Amino acid sequence: MEQTGIAGIAAYLEAAAGCGGRVAPLVEVLRATPPGALLPPPGSGRTAERFRGLARVAAVDVTAARVIEPHLDAVAILAEADAPEPEPGTTWGVFAAESPRDVVLAQPEQGRWVLEGRKPWCSLAGRLTSALVTAVTPDGARRMFAVSMGAPGVTVEPAHWVARGLVDVVSGPVSFDRSPARSVGGNGWYLDRPGFRWGAIGVAACWWGGCLPIVDALIARTRKRPDDAILAARAGELYRRLDVGRLALDDAAARIDSGDVPDAAVLAHAVRGTVADAVVATLDVARDVLGPAALAFDESLARRCADLELYVSQYHRGRDDASLAGHLAGGLPAW
Repeated sequence: MEQTGIAGIAAYLEAAAGCGGRVAPLVEVLRATPPGALLPPPGSGRTAERFRGLARVAAVDVTAARVIEPHLDAVAILAEADAPEPEPGTTWGVFAAESPRDVVLAQPEQGRWVLEGRKPWCSLAGRLTSALVTAVTPDGARRMFAVSMGAPGVTVEPAHWVARGLVDVVSGPVSFDRSPARSVGGNGWYLDRPGFRWGAIGVAACWWGGCLPIVDALIARTRKRPDDAILAARAGELYRRLDVGRLALDDAAARIDSGDVPDAAVLAHAVRGTVADAVVATLDVARDVLGPAALAFDESLARRCADLELYVSQYHRGRDDASLAGHLAGGLPAW
């Protein structure tokens, strides 16, 4: 794989700065950049660099983070599975959402696999060349498959996408009609591997980075009103919350690289919940302190808040904490 360098991510950051929430210029840079020249994979000894890079992208533009994160996750998944590296010029998504009504079945056929069914919530399906898709095998197991979006039988269905945030990151259904696919890992491998959790923490790094310009706007407001104690208190509280999130991400990166993670699910749930709480607090400040003037007349800040609110809704408050509790055996780790 190409050695990760500064040029690839720098080009993407430049595209992010000028994209205005549009996907096309971002995908163009991803196609022109070798996958290994963007950010290092998790567990490589440079996981903190990966998380910081994702946060930097989100600080520039939240849509840009939403586009690059699944592409990088797919590249990391393929590497973990010892699968062939993505070909130059390809762009990737990860379509792993499932619903009781929409199921994709994988069938072996003449020495290959074919997919049949409908997959919901396929973000950017119409913009990508390739995707990793979860499907159910004949024995009822869940397995991941690599699919070309231009393969026979692959149809990106129209999406009723009315979101006010991440407007250009359309997420809709994809149907498969005996579409050829390549197995990536064995039955259950995708969800059972620790890397599944590392990808989830990478998403939290994006959420965290997306907050930074809002914090900058709040600090600028406090400097203009130095005698406003309530405003200063909100700024101080928000700093504490986000700094806790930063420390959690940094600690997670160090533990991932050291291999000192007794339960990957516990780490991921704790970090994601901590960062999600900080994001909610940030959006509260944008509404309560910066107010309707900023949200109605500052296009960049208004779009960022809408993008961030939709993005962080991937965190299932309550349900994720219940899942965390189910993984706890002996309480807090010794310190």
